[in-house]
Amino acid sequence: MNIIIPMAGMGKRMRPHTLTTAKPLLPVAGKPVVQRLVEDILATCNEKVEEIAFIIGPGFGKEVEDHLCKVAEALGAKGKICYQEQPLGTAHAILCAGESLTGNVFIAFADTLFKAAFSIDKSKDAIIWTQKVEDPRAFGVVKLNDQQQIEAFLEKPQEFVSDLAIIGVYYFRDGDALKKELQRLIDNKIMLKGEYQITDAMEHMLKNGVKFYTGQVDEWLDCGNKDSFVYTNQRVLDIKSKTENLVSASAVIDQSVIIPPCFIGEGVVIKNSVIGPFVSLEKGVKVEDSRIKNSIVQSDSVVKNASLNDSMLGKSVTYIDKAEEVSLGDFSTLG
Repeated sequence: MNIIIPMAGMGKRMRPHTLTTAKPLLPVAGKPVVQRLVEDILATCNEKVEEIAFIIGPGFGKEVEDHLCKVAEALGAKGKICYQEQPLGTAHAILCAGESLTGNVFIAFADTLFKAAFSIDKSKDAIIWTQKVEDPRAFGVVKLNDQQQIEAFLEKPQEFVSDLAIIGVYYFRDGDALKKELQRLIDNKIMLKGEYQITDAMEHMLKNGVKFYTGQVDEWLDCGNKDSFVYTNQRVLDIKSKTENLVSASAVIDQSVIIPPCFIGEGVVIKNSVIGPFVSLEKGVKVEDSRIKNSIVQSDSVVKNASLNDSMLGKSVTYIDKAEEVSLGDFSTLG
């Protein structure tokens, strides 16, 4: 089986953090979102993965590409880098990994995380993972027939037809057939609001006899904006603290209290402070005379004589003598 991870989006709702870092590379509980995503898929799906294709923007850089390949290799798969030169929709993004669209294919968009045990029935043509939502008007949803097969895909229905939202995770038994459908959209310029959408491909496949089924995740975690990202960090810390050691042995904790769960990265120095619960301090962060809870502080930042709650600081931020909820991008100074 091959895994396809589209992750070339600009992440505008996460600005200023995505001005310098692609959204899937922002850290959640000490690891980039995309790394958490791939590790969780492989830990639960019980399938041999041959290749993981990461679809990125052209400006991500060699360091990012090397890191992604190392993530794949550490999980026993070959890492492959593909490029989406223009943001032309979900179908276009997946087709950028065309060489990997063969045989059994698992696709997961790298803008959400989820808690699930992926049981893949290879006899099924296709599986679309969903989550029940209170207000389906903001989502693409699936409608099921009496046999619990998908009979329709609907985009943001304003009248209730289903509460099963599509979360961006898919399995296709025949990757080559999917590739042909995606190419058909491009060749015939079948677009919605200027973009090629995977739902259009799936609708055509459904009309031509492909049988789609649903799988449901236990929990769907959004990484779309600052508040949801901080909440996702909270949930991942809670889940991973049960199986992972999240406090680096190289951290210096002096006259301070750590209230778990927290991630404390390499080289972090904490003095006269209270940290937690639900805090991630990335590599090289320095905290002194401060109180931090439910927040993310990215690498090499300094927090001094401050109080942070429900906040997110970028890399190399200096935050001094402040007590408020904030979202600061990389290389900022406040105080």
